[in-house]
Amino acid sequence: MPFARLATATTPTCHIGLGLAAVGRPGYINLGRDEDLGADRSVEALRTRTHELLDAAYAQGVRYFDAARSYGRSEEFLAGWLAARPDVDDVVVGSKWGYTYTADWTTDAERHEVKDHSLATYGRQRAETAALLGDRLDLYQIHSVTPDSPALTDKELHARLAEAAAQGVTIGFSTSGPAQADAVRAALAVTVDGEPLFRTVQSTYNVLETSAGPALAEAHDAGLTVIVKEGMANGRLAGPDAPEALRAVAAETDQGCDAVALAYVLREPWAGVVLSGAATTAQLASNLHAAVVNLDEDRAARLAALAEEPGAYWETRGRLPWH
Repeated sequence: MPFARLATATTPTCHIGLGLAAVGRPGYINLGRDEDLGADRSVEALRTRTHELLDAAYAQGVRYFDAARSYGRSEEFLAGWLAARPDVDDVVVGSKWGYTYTADWTTDAERHEVKDHSLATYGRQRAETAALLGDRLDLYQIHSVTPDSPALTDKELHARLAEAAAQGVTIGFSTSGPAQADAVRAALAVTVDGEPLFRTVQSTYNVLETSAGPALAEAHDAGLTVIVKEGMANGRLAGPDAPEALRAVAAETDQGCDAVALAYVLREPWAGVVLSGAATTAQLASNLHAAVVNLDEDRAARLAALAEEPGAYWETRGRLPWH
C-alpha cells in the first residue's frame, strides 16, 4: 500500500492531503472562488498557482496529492511539478477516472464534466493518465461511485482493474450523493478471485454531512485507507459563510473556521487522509493548522449538532454555481 509511506512520517500534517479540483481548471463550485483566483484563469496562471501550492504543501509536510481526469489539467500540472523535482520521492499520487472534462477551459459551459463508468472510458482515461503521470501514479480511483453505478457490477471492468493492481497501482473509489454509505458498503463486497478489489475509499465527510461515517469506519476496519474530501463543504464552512457555532469554536481555539472544520474530520480514528482543497497558499497554511487544533468533547459536540439531513445537504451542493 502506498499509504504505508505516510505511517512512518513524523510531521503533524502528513495526514492532510492537497486536492487539485479547485486549481486544475478555471471553473469550480467552491464559494468565494472569484476572489481566490482573480481574473487571470489562463492555463499558465493556474499552472503556476498549482506549482506554488504543491511547493508550499510539500514544504509543510503534506505528502498526498489528489488529481482527476475531470479536473481540467490537474494531472498535467502535477506531472510537470513532479518532473521538475526528481528528488521528491516520498509522496503518494492519486488520480481518478470516470468523468470527462468538457468545459474547454471556460467557466460558463453548459456541462463541465460528463460521467461514464464504462470499461471503454476506463481504457481511454487510464492511457491518458499513464501518458502524464507514468509510474508516479500510486492510486487510481473510480470517480464518484453511487449505489447504481455500473462500476460495481461490471466483472470485465473489475478484471481490468485487478490487472492494474497486479502491476502495482492501488485501486480505489470515491463516492458522492446522499447514499454514500450504501455505495461504500456495496464496493466493499466487490472481489476478484476471492480478494477485495478496492484498497482505498474517498468520500465527502464534514460537520454538515456525516452520514457516511459508520460505513467509512467499516471500510477502515476492512483494511482500506479512507480519504476524506470536501471537508470544507465547498466553502460553506469557511469565513463569512460558516455557521455561527463553527465561528464560535474557531474564536475559542484562536484558529480559522477552516482549520476547525478540518480538525473535526481529523479526529475520526478512521480518517487516513483529509484533503485540503485550497486555492491559495494562504488558505493552505490556514488549513494545515487543523493538525494542531484542540477540539475537546464539548466543542466537538457543538459542531456535531450542525449535521444536516443528507438529502438536503446534497440538494444545496447541487445548486452551487460554477465560478
